[in-house]
Parts: sequence; C-alpha cells; structure tokens
Amino acid sequence: MNEFLSFHRIMSDPGVIIQLLVMSLLLMASVTSWAIILRKHAEIKKTRQQAEKFEEEFWSTGDLTAMYRKIEANKNMVNGVASIFESGFREFARLRQHAAVSAEQVIEGSRRSMRAALLKETDRLESNLSMLATIGSTSPYVGLFGTVWGIMSAFHGLGDATQATLSQVAPGISEALVATAMGLFAAIPAVIFYNRYADKVSRLELRHDTFVEELSTILQRHAATHAPRAATAPATSATPAPVKT
Repeated sequence: MNEFLSFHRIMSDPGVIIQLLVMSLLLMASVTSWAIILRKHAEIKKTRQQAEKFEEEFWSTGDLTAMYRKIEANKNMVNGVASIFESGFREFARLRQHAAVSAEQVIEGSRRSMRAALLKETDRLESNLSMLATIGSTSPYVGLFGTVWGIMSAFHGLGDATQATLSQVAPGISEALVATAMGLFAAIPAVIFYNRYADKVSRLELRHDTFVEELSTILQRHAATHAPRAATAPATSATPAPVKT
C-alpha cells in the first residue's frame, strides 16, 4: 500500500491516477449521500411532528378562522399541512366575499389552491431523493470501473515478466478491489435510505391529500350556509367570517 501511495508511482503510472480519481469520486459521493440522509431524516421527522400537532389542534379547536389568523401571523414559518390549510382557507375566504361566485366555484377555487400548496410540499419533501437514487445506482459501476482499470494495469505491468507469480499479481489486484469496496460502501446506505425515505414521503403525501379532502368537505358545508358579502375592500385586507369544523 505504501508503494501504491508513493509519489513516484502516482506520477509515473496513469493507472494509479485513475484509481485515485475513482476513489476520490466515490468518497465525495459517500459524503454527499450521508449529508442528504441526515438532512432528510430531520426534515421528514419535523414535517411529521408538525402534521400531528396541527391536526390535533385542527380537530380540537373547532374555530378555523382563529387558526387561520394565527397561521397568518407566522406565515414565514408555516409549511407542511399548515401551509395547505392556510392556502385553501385564504382562497375560500376571498372567493366567499364575491356575490357573483357560487358555492361550487368557491370550493373549486379553494381546492385548486390547496392542490397547488400540496404539490409544493411534495416537491420539498422529495428534493434530493433523486440524488440518493443516483448515488445508489451508479456508485457500484464507478467502483467496478476502477477495479477493472486496476486489474488491467496490474496485468499490463507483468507484460515483460518471464514468469508471473502470485506475489507479483496479488498486490495490484487487491489495490484494484478497493474501488469496488468503496463503490459498495457509497451505494448501500444510499439505496437503503432512499427506499426508506421514499416510503415515508409517500405516507406524508397521502396524509396531506386526505387532509385536503377533509377540509374541502368542511368548507363545502360553510360555502352553502353563509351568504356571500359584497367585496367592499381588497381581498388581502378582508377578515374571514367565523368558520367551525
């Protein structure tokens, strides 16, 4: 191994340079993979906890207008299911003030707004998962490329030898196999956590989609029972009428 890392050999043997480049690439892939894994773990855990807390408050408080005002006061810190609620309820309150808008149009507009917020949340949760998939699928092949190149270099070095022995071949092959090992080291955690996080994200998406349907049902009842008011002020400054679950 000392011979492999010697400066003279690195500068004189292109095969060693290729090996070092391959292993450097795999090391970077492994570091990137673990950085994504740790960040997604914290992000998904936080989103799930926020959803549980919001839904508990949503079904216990009964006053959706008060919840909306509370979220509006901290809008920059809102995400997840709270963001979906804020987007849908804001559009519901805005459309309900126009006399020319029917109850069906109010609900349809609110639902479209919630769907747009849902897509944004889905995109946020799925961000960087494709990078994990790429690392998991390509790292073994990069490692295999390094191994094949190393073995080719090892046998090429025996071209002038009259008799090849195990002691001459083994060091080069063992060095070449390091690339394969590093490729697997980078790929295995990436594949495991990609599958794990993809499943968790799918569950959160289903949870958010269910909430959209539940909120749409609640808003549909109120859209039919509350008469629309004339739009005497801009929609952004209007105060939503009380809405109960």
